[in-house]
Amino acid sequence: MPFISVADEVAKKSFTQIENKFITKYMPVLEPTAVKVYLFAVYLYQSGALSYSLFDLANALSITEDEAKDYFAYLEEFELVSIVSASPFEIKILDAENVYGTPKKFKPEKYADFTKSVQNVISGRMISTNEFREYFILLDEYGFEQNALLMIINYCVNLKGADIRLQYIKKVAKSFADEGVTTAKKVEEKLSAYTSSTPALIRLFNAVGIKKKPDIDDDKLYKKWTEHLEFEESAIVAAAKQFKVKDCAKLDNALEELYKNRKFDVKEIENYCKTKNSVIALTINIAKNLGVYMQDYTPYVENYVNVWCNLGYTFECLERVSSYCFKNDRKSFEDMDGFIKTLYESGIVSDGSVNEYIEKRNADDKLLKALLTACGLTRKIIPWDRNSLENWRRWNFSDEMLFEAAKLSAGKANPMAYINGILSSWKKDGIFEVTSIATEDKSIQQNKINYNKNKRPSLLEQWQSTLEAIDENKKS
Repeated sequence: MPFISVADEVAKKSFTQIENKFITKYMPVLEPTAVKVYLFAVYLYQSGALSYSLFDLANALSITEDEAKDYFAYLEEFELVSIVSASPFEIKILDAENVYGTPKKFKPEKYADFTKSVQNVISGRMISTNEFREYFILLDEYGFEQNALLMIINYCVNLKGADIRLQYIKKVAKSFADEGVTTAKKVEEKLSAYTSSTPALIRLFNAVGIKKKPDIDDDKLYKKWTEHLEFEESAIVAAAKQFKVKDCAKLDNALEELYKNRKFDVKEIENYCKTKNSVIALTINIAKNLGVYMQDYTPYVENYVNVWCNLGYTFECLERVSSYCFKNDRKSFEDMDGFIKTLYESGIVSDGSVNEYIEKRNADDKLLKALLTACGLTRKIIPWDRNSLENWRRWNFSDEMLFEAAKLSAGKANPMAYINGILSSWKKDGIFEVTSIATEDKSIQQNKINYNKNKRPSLLEQWQSTLEAIDENKKS
């Protein structure tokens, strides 16, 4: 039997949902009446009682309106609610962010000098109590020195203006904390390093018409492009222009694409972008030739066609290869990729060499089809057949000799294996001409006659001769 259960009637009724974090972390330390105020506020919101006022809430809990306001201000210190308007009085219920440990009730007097400095820096608007609490959390829970956080706030204001929003400052501060940059000295070093790449970012932004100042996120991406991806400044500007991007996130995607396709030089980038639409059209044509349905051509372009083009295969060549693959039961991009890898490993890349290879394969298949027919087989050509043909040619047998072997194998249980046996025997005896086959056959027949003449009769043959002689005597 569980510790707590409910009757069926209770299970069918409506309920007010409360975050588990509130019950486990906040409720044990909150003032009891504040808990009532919070729960009743959540109930009013979830039940859709929009006509309720502060007076109605206070009356329901047997407190005054001023006391209700004080309790909401108290809850705001714990970041459970936010007072969005004093007149008319309005609140917003917040998510309980303080997941770890007991929620703290900060004492503003502890940060009196800090709050004055922050307000002087963010001079474009008044800072709310809730916003100050966010800064206190950064100081206490993320370990920032006060001067370090002030430097970050000042940097953000210089970048975005005196009316900068809290969320941007938090984002930048947390990115610093993730790298362990929480002291004034480390923050100064990081901002100095950022400043060193600012001129290049400004030149990039001016060149492509990005209407903003470079920020710390842009700096991270720029270092990635130049240090990890190893693009030069001129190539980055060229990429931004060719891809017509107006923000660093999209430019990052463009440079990743160029990096994957090994396009680093300005001319390479310009040519890649000019032919990009042509590559898409080529991919669509290849899919048609292979009989493949594409819902999205992007992965086929990136994983196959761009790779083939980078190996040196021309558009016309790839279209011909795709038609050849379809006719030879290679009806997917993956199968075609395997065929192209075989060509590339053999050094077959130019249009002429690919055409020659395909023509040879077509001629070989035509010969194999005729050999199969001569053997009495009607099946499709399989890879084993092609491998066998390569071996027979390495043994120096002409097509005429292959047909002679095929005729002799007709009607056998495994004709192709029988051809192997015949050719192996001929190779051993040095027979590589059709005329030699006839001479060999006559020699074999004469040997059989001589053998039959000279061989000693067996006991069975002797008994048969004796019985025949007895029968003859009886008749006489």
